[in-house]
Amino acid sequence: MRPSLSHCRVPAQGLGIGRRLRTPAQRPSFQHRLSRRHASTSSSGAAGSAKTFVYGGAFAASLYVAYLYATDTRASFHRWVVPPLLRLLYPDAEQAHHASTLALKILYQLGLNPREVDASMDSPELSITVFGTKLRNPIGISAGLDKDADIPDALFDLGAGIVEVGGCTPLPQDGNPKPRVFRVPALDGMVNRYGLNSRGADSMAVRLRDRLRRFARSLGVTEQDVLDGVVGVPPGSLQEGRLLAVQIAKNKDTNERDEKAVAQDYVYCVNQLARYADILVVNVSSPNTPGLRDLQATEPLTRLLSAVVDAAAQTDRKQRPKVMVKVSPDEDEDAQMEGIVQAVHMSGVDGVIVGNTTKRRAGLNPSGIQLTAKEEKALLEQGGYSGPALFERTLSLVGRYRKMMDAYSLRAGSGNESKVLFATGGITNGDQALKVLNAGASVAMVYTGLAYGGAGTITRIKGEMKQKL
Repeated sequence: MRPSLSHCRVPAQGLGIGRRLRTPAQRPSFQHRLSRRHASTSSSGAAGSAKTFVYGGAFAASLYVAYLYATDTRASFHRWVVPPLLRLLYPDAEQAHHASTLALKILYQLGLNPREVDASMDSPELSITVFGTKLRNPIGISAGLDKDADIPDALFDLGAGIVEVGGCTPLPQDGNPKPRVFRVPALDGMVNRYGLNSRGADSMAVRLRDRLRRFARSLGVTEQDVLDGVVGVPPGSLQEGRLLAVQIAKNKDTNERDEKAVAQDYVYCVNQLARYADILVVNVSSPNTPGLRDLQATEPLTRLLSAVVDAAAQTDRKQRPKVMVKVSPDEDEDAQMEGIVQAVHMSGVDGVIVGNTTKRRAGLNPSGIQLTAKEEKALLEQGGYSGPALFERTLSLVGRYRKMMDAYSLRAGSGNESKVLFATGGITNGDQALKVLNAGASVAMVYTGLAYGGAGTITRIKGEMKQKL
């Protein structure tokens, strides 16, 4: 007889009956567990997002601060890091020149170029009227830095009141064989024998024309409106309170004894470039073009300058560009200087730029600074020397030219017509700039000072001037 199920004794714990059983109300539901997991995930996700936002914001702020610093000409980086780094990376000075010019061009196109952001640098006490234009300041950049008018606007951004591009020759020419630029760092000096390497007047005219057309389109006006000054800015600089000078010269192969051929070289440059310049600068002072300085004799210089002035008068715009002549610091005898002054007045030229690089080597190291063998060799290289050692000579020449030009004007009965004088040669600080201005110059121009002082040189010079005024 089989026992009935009711008689089977199964231990309670075997069926789990002795355990504490949770009722459905006591068990956490799937939805509850999901919501807890979601809350935990949301909390950690929110924290992660907050961190990402904070870190991203900090990184963006750092980039912005770096941008403000790197693009400000007041940054010490531009003086104490960039020039030495260029000298280290490019032992050949010409390669460093090309690299820095290309970098400025690219940075300008990207809006990352160094610029003068402190508007107080161009305060009223530094303004001066030149050729009827009230310049923001009397500091200029000499020709040679931007030989082919690739970066005039980037140079204006460095704070200069005047930028001189060139020298430009009528036909393209390579200049002298390389190497042709040599540094003398102990003297902050340089020797060059470029020989007026140029892409030619036609090439420069294309760049300046395109630049003017872009400007006209941005304002919704015609090219002729800009040329005629309708928009209220000089047609060369395209900026209020600034002027663009274009330096012109003859080709190396043009026989300097053939006055007609020489004049044709300069006139060709005028015909191609005058529309886009506020000032045309006639270079007869480069020491690296054979026979060029011979043109500074009174009679040939008068004929040459007269031809340039006549050609400039035919420029297709409301006001012709002014004409200046750049003279050598080595032509410093009274008779030579008086002959140049006579040629300037007889030809109708508007002013003189004193001077250029020098062939002389005496007195370039008055402090007796110990030079390395490489520097001594560089100093003796053929070519024109530039650097702070030229300043005293420049200062003396400015004073002498000012007196001679004013005296000639009085004798000629045109006492109210004072010829404009720019000074270049050895100017590296605000004190020197003030000295040449007080000696009779309207503008103090720099070149080698920029190579050693960096992109902030113009801003620094103006700051030093303001401290002394």
